[in-house]
Amino acid sequence: MMSMVQNSSSIRRLLNSKRLYRGLSSTSAGINGSSLQDNGGGSNINPHYPHMFTPLDLGPDIGSLPNRVIMGSMHTGLEGHSIPKLMLPLLNAGDDHTDLTEMACYFAERAKGGVSLMVTGGVSPNRQGWVGPFAGKLSTETERDRHKLVTDMVHSIQIPSYGANPTEPARICLQILHTGRYAYHPFAVSASSTKSPISPFPAKELSTRDVKATIRDFVNCAVLAKEAGYDGVEIMGSEGYLINQFLVSKTNQRSDEYGGENFVNRMRLAMEIVTETRKACGLDFIIIFRLSMLDLVKDGSSWEEIKALAQALENAGVTIINTGIGWHEARIPTIATSVPRGAFSWVTKKLRDENIVSIPLCATNRINAPSTIESILSSGSADLISMARPFLADPEIVNKSREGRHEDINTCIGCNQACLDHAFIGKTASCLVNPRACHETEIDITPNSISAKDRLNIGVVGAGPAGMAFAHTAATIGHNVTLFDKSDEIGGQFNMAKRIPGKEEFHETVRYFSVQLRKLEKEGKLDIRLGTEVSYDDMDRLSSSVDDKIDKWIIAAGVDPRVPNIPGLDHPKVLSYIDVLRHKAKVGRKVAVIGAGGIGFDVSEYLLHHDDADDHDKSADEVNVEEFLTKWGVDKHNSDRGGLLPDEQIQIPPPHREIILMQRKKGKLGAGLGKTTGWIHRSELVRSKAVEMLPQVSYDKVDEDGNLHITVGTGDKKETRVLEVDNIILCAGQVSKKDLEKAAMDAGSDLAGKVFTIGGAYEAGELDAKRAIDMGTRLALKIKDDEVVPGKHKFNADVGAEEILYKKMMSFIR
Repeated sequence: MMSMVQNSSSIRRLLNSKRLYRGLSSTSAGINGSSLQDNGGGSNINPHYPHMFTPLDLGPDIGSLPNRVIMGSMHTGLEGHSIPKLMLPLLNAGDDHTDLTEMACYFAERAKGGVSLMVTGGVSPNRQGWVGPFAGKLSTETERDRHKLVTDMVHSIQIPSYGANPTEPARICLQILHTGRYAYHPFAVSASSTKSPISPFPAKELSTRDVKATIRDFVNCAVLAKEAGYDGVEIMGSEGYLINQFLVSKTNQRSDEYGGENFVNRMRLAMEIVTETRKACGLDFIIIFRLSMLDLVKDGSSWEEIKALAQALENAGVTIINTGIGWHEARIPTIATSVPRGAFSWVTKKLRDENIVSIPLCATNRINAPSTIESILSSGSADLISMARPFLADPEIVNKSREGRHEDINTCIGCNQACLDHAFIGKTASCLVNPRACHETEIDITPNSISAKDRLNIGVVGAGPAGMAFAHTAATIGHNVTLFDKSDEIGGQFNMAKRIPGKEEFHETVRYFSVQLRKLEKEGKLDIRLGTEVSYDDMDRLSSSVDDKIDKWIIAAGVDPRVPNIPGLDHPKVLSYIDVLRHKAKVGRKVAVIGAGGIGFDVSEYLLHHDDADDHDKSADEVNVEEFLTKWGVDKHNSDRGGLLPDEQIQIPPPHREIILMQRKKGKLGAGLGKTTGWIHRSELVRSKAVEMLPQVSYDKVDEDGNLHITVGTGDKKETRVLEVDNIILCAGQVSKKDLEKAAMDAGSDLAGKVFTIGGAYEAGELDAKRAIDMGTRLALKIKDDEVVPGKHKFNADVGAEEILYKKMMSFIR
């Protein structure tokens, strides 16, 4: 094996050589960088976001992209399943799970929204590379033919351009993803026999012969993609998937030509895939390579290796290098709400500033607003911007930016609740703020689509997430809506959520709905009455009124905090989470928090970072990137492999309080938090070293001094404690506000058949904005139907057909 010194020498030689892995090179030389190119006497520059809408020349064989925005790849569940026909009866799956109509409509809607280039969710080149059992695969002509519907629909759409041509065709690339040891099935393979910490299945080492077969599978997949009409492919070489596993010695302990201490050997898999793909697909085919520029795992790639690979990729014919940030097993958040906007664009800039490559570089991760896009491009940090989840939230984000309608953008808040969290349980992705996402064939919100005879006068009580969503959808399609709320602002519980550190993006959802509802009010479709509390008598009177009769009522009144049965809770030291977050009650330095669900974690995080001089009501643009990076231990100099700071250099802000967070249940606190974000919330509290977490707590009493008496554990391990604290905060769940619904039902009047309850008022549980917005949207589309019966109609389904099929397949393969 080569020594580390010899390995470094080989990398330097590679960086100085233009000959290694040259292969067939695409002639995509001319990139515009951050300069503005006037193609028509000054009028061809967008006045709102000029850099964002400067076309990008990818060379004579491929042509130009009309703007600098790519829709990045994400798992949606629309990519179809590669279920053999013989197995369909065994899974009771029917035969429609290979149909890609929904995928075609999903991408067509985003192409109409103005994005220059889209990348599909990951599709495997073979069975070993499946994301999950029988997941999307492209290795046969039959599978190829299914994809033609997708590409035909996308190519029928033209994108406005400020270039030489007034429009350019919409384009789409297929992402080729081999999961390697991240596969969630027993056929997992990798560079070496290792087991991923995020999959229960150990990976088998690929033999040299198997590696060469895998390369052929990648190339075959690319050829089939071209035949299916795709404009190119993105080769997934980051996030800790198979190619990434070959690049790093911690997961590549081979001794053949594809491994070892020699980095040239470890990158051979990536280079042979790219070189052979370019040979097979020609110069008129886009090849994007997703390059891990910051692994964020111990013993990851060095910066010298990243530069060497980038240069070799250009020489081998890659058209665009897309930035990959972090392996999936990394313990640093990279895309969650708490990550500041554009927090990792510096990595792409670092490579651009090295002048190692001349092909376009694409920045990514937590970029969700046109102002952020423009800032990154104008600084020369990147040539392109990739966004994924923002296109779930708003398919028209590019068109709205081009037209200067940034206030109309439904901004992605990075919550993961309906997208990544769904993907990890085999459920079709969607979006918390846009339930139509990935359900385009099912949810139709066409403006003014209600005929005059079907138009209803509808009263909505409550302007929280469910009420806002209902009012917006119902008024948009043509109903007359009156929206009541006793508060002087819309948003409901979102107005508390937006004050939690790391949830600043929630401001954007309140802003979006406020703008849209006010527009509908100006159009005469909506009447907003804030500061107005509605009683049963008001509802009964308005339902009988001649002049402004309301035909149907929507109760979206939300929830009240649940008050547990603990003696002494009337002590002035005891506060509810609403007292703290909404009414800004003063809280002492030592605090006991009762309840460790989402609210308990949010309140704890708020109290750790909040003092009386700062109520933390800031926008997402005000979150400091440098503080985030140093807090989580990210090394911007890449001085160590993987880009991690030594522990002694990590700077965690000093906590403002000492907190004891408790729950009645056994087990880990926060176990019910989001699948992909719960670990972040737990880590925030643990890393502060100021939060004690206690499970299996019985709350005995609050004494006359305001101290909380508790019993921890049971049986022989039982311990009694007295918590001498300044305040006790109740986060013990919620109860639905059902007073109006109950009054209507108890009255036995005609009003009982006109009242529908949605959101938290329908079902409390945790504060579930995803369910609330989905329920409000779906009811608004169905309320005119006679078969919709109050109290009996379920307007959303927590477990869909795809999730049921996923569970069946997991059970089958086990």
